[in-house]
Amino acid sequence: MPAPKSLFICGQCGYETAKWLGRCPTCNQFNTMEERAVRPATGKSGGGSAAFLQGAAKAGGNAPILLRNIQPGKNHAEARRATGIPELDRVLGGGLVGGSLLLLGGDPGIGKSTLLLQICRHMASEAFPILYISGEESPAQIKLRAKRLKVDPPGLYFLAETDLHAIQEAAEKIKPALLLIDSIQTMRLGELSSLPGSVTQVRECTAFFTQMAKVRQTAVLLVGHVTKEGAIAGPRVLEHMVDCVLYFEGEGRDSYRVIRAVKNRFGSTHEIGVFEMGEQGLTAIADPSAYMLAGRPVNVPGSAVTCSLEGSRPLLLEVQGLVAHTHFGTPRRTANGMDYNRMVMLMAVLEKRAGYKLATYDSYINIAGGLRIEEPAADAAVIAAIASCYKNKAIDPAYLVIGEVGLAGELRAVSQPERRITEAARQGFTACVLPAANKKKTRAPEGIRVFGAAHIGELLGLLL
Repeated sequence: MPAPKSLFICGQCGYETAKWLGRCPTCNQFNTMEERAVRPATGKSGGGSAAFLQGAAKAGGNAPILLRNIQPGKNHAEARRATGIPELDRVLGGGLVGGSLLLLGGDPGIGKSTLLLQICRHMASEAFPILYISGEESPAQIKLRAKRLKVDPPGLYFLAETDLHAIQEAAEKIKPALLLIDSIQTMRLGELSSLPGSVTQVRECTAFFTQMAKVRQTAVLLVGHVTKEGAIAGPRVLEHMVDCVLYFEGEGRDSYRVIRAVKNRFGSTHEIGVFEMGEQGLTAIADPSAYMLAGRPVNVPGSAVTCSLEGSRPLLLEVQGLVAHTHFGTPRRTANGMDYNRMVMLMAVLEKRAGYKLATYDSYINIAGGLRIEEPAADAAVIAAIASCYKNKAIDPAYLVIGEVGLAGELRAVSQPERRITEAARQGFTACVLPAANKKKTRAPEGIRVFGAAHIGELLGLLL
């Protein structure tokens, strides 16, 4: 049977088929199949990905080796190199790893290119050359930004190019220790007929840089565009191919930025780095708890403070709640910074187990500062904020509220309560309400009182 001359590839997930389909059977999206011509295999390496594979084969990479006999290279992952940006090093797990492939995604204008230049300022040297590839900006534009950020280190090379073979030639000449690609959606492989940014081009270009990183032990950092849903544009397999996936988050109207790792083969995926964007670029925030609580209203109903653990870092956050009489048959529910379904569940628990009549109230929850809370330790603060606004009674601003809430209204134990209480004491809090199961085993630092509550009724009795 002759090979097909063209394939139909889904622009959302990368599914391939020999015939056109109105609906992709993998991602169930309509009208996403795009026709791509198939070039016959020639048997010649010619360069590109095949050249790297041949190099790996010559080095013995394809032959089975006993684990005890594997000898790490001189630039192996065990030797990390600090980027000079402490918050970024925290997220990476200690620094950049030789031979690793990193993917950095974020909204347009959030500061991805600025971060790359700041990495160059701290790391680029004659002993550690860096090659910056830009497919979006000209050398003059990069120079203007570098001048504003006062970035002019030795060992920093710049190339405005999108063709992978030209990038390969430049890398062979310079032999960079770090390769920066801005962005992966602009890169193209000449053997493919599809346009840059398509599923096929993004996938093959990422495979090209993966082989470059592994064979030459060069750290490669790819910048990726994001879709309107916030996911990195391109096939989902893109995130599986790289070693580390970082998301650059932040609101355009706010100056703070957050880098969060959602995948990291060389470190934790729960760490975050907090930055502030200014005229001189990104500045690391050493005390994010104080930064997030700045401007917190005092003695105002509907405000409660909780502590969320982001990796090894305890972070104090303000939970704001607002309830108001609705003028419609169905009340409105809005959650900003937390899961909407969890907010609705907590409101149902508050109504059923504590007797709060919320069926005729619009309810809103907001995590001040724009961060998103994932762990359930903030449940008690959400309950307290809603009840405080409902009763129109302010919670003492010196109280910290921690605890997971179950469907029966019970407060369940949280992890590492002592670290959370210590962080609260450092920020000047004098009291903490946490689950009764935690209070029995928790040793509170001096200057802070600890109260235990087994049920949301006890919690609200202590706070209101």
